[in-house]
Amino acid sequence: MLGGTERLLWLLLLSLLLPPPSAWGHGGQARPREGTEEAGSAGAWLAFKGLRERLRAAGALSRRYWALFSCRVWPEGCGKDEEASARPRGLEADLRVRLHGQHLARELVLTAVRAYLEMPRPDKALALSFHGWSGTGKNFVARMLAENLYQDGLRSDCVKVFISTLHFPHPKNVDLYEEELTDKIRKTQEHCRQTLFILDEAEKLHPGLLEALRPHLERQAPSNRRAESKRTIFLFLSNLGGNIINEVVLNLLKAGQSREEVRMEHLESRLQAEIVASTDSGFGHSRLVKENLIDLFIPFLPLEFRHVRLCARDAFLSQDLLYTEEALDEIARMMVYVPKEEQLFSSQGCKSISQRISYVLPEG
Repeated sequence: MLGGTERLLWLLLLSLLLPPPSAWGHGGQARPREGTEEAGSAGAWLAFKGLRERLRAAGALSRRYWALFSCRVWPEGCGKDEEASARPRGLEADLRVRLHGQHLARELVLTAVRAYLEMPRPDKALALSFHGWSGTGKNFVARMLAENLYQDGLRSDCVKVFISTLHFPHPKNVDLYEEELTDKIRKTQEHCRQTLFILDEAEKLHPGLLEALRPHLERQAPSNRRAESKRTIFLFLSNLGGNIINEVVLNLLKAGQSREEVRMEHLESRLQAEIVASTDSGFGHSRLVKENLIDLFIPFLPLEFRHVRLCARDAFLSQDLLYTEEALDEIARMMVYVPKEEQLFSSQGCKSISQRISYVLPEG
């Protein structure tokens, strides 16, 4: 016989799998305007999104139910390493559908993460460095990676986010910050078989903090590897190199190439040279870069008007709001585009798009 807690959990599980009330014919769910070019694909994505969210919630609940059951049967193992090693099964779809204008980042991130997670016993952490202007998707991809590797996404105990200006604001306290950072990394790795560390505004990290990270990114000798296979991913997010990325893309577009023809061969050497030559940041002068401990420098390209429209569409869908083509155009026109003559790239990417929706919604 099931106890009261078990019955309640099963009822919640069943309710999550049921379609929402708007799918029962009462018309409560918002959809794009019929007859528009994007209505079919956007409507399909909205339906898929709703189903995926219900299945993800149901899966999380079933895992919690199993955790509750296993804790009662095997209490000695309860609470240890709650996050199992995952595979990015949904990452490819998320990057393809939700990330706009970033074919290089999509390919590089997916290939690197998939290869790393398939290693039977990796001998070093995977370190990826995301570069590009604000609003181009660096934080967005970091969040997608967390959501696909951990059931609680960024809220997982196995994911830690550090923002330079927030967590390490005072250079005079760098010794304390180094101790706190390394202690947090060590404790998280002890608790979890798979860990994710996100360092935002990496170009503003104090050289001492960059040096403190070095042992965690170095290759480990076979004798020093743990018996149990553990994995760590470091993501460095930075605006550093954004200008050179934009310059290369602009010149290629002026030369008649399409955006989708931009390849890493066009960007890799110039991006790394820009990072190393920067005098405003110690990141490029750190041993992390000089000793090739960063596995990939991933460029995020500047976003164009059409990409901003897609971001606006996604923002409407995420809030279950109606939208029109005119509304998407109006929101996209709110952004500032550069260079001054060509006006090709949004200076803020898709940043603050969600907040701009309120300006085009009908009053009342």
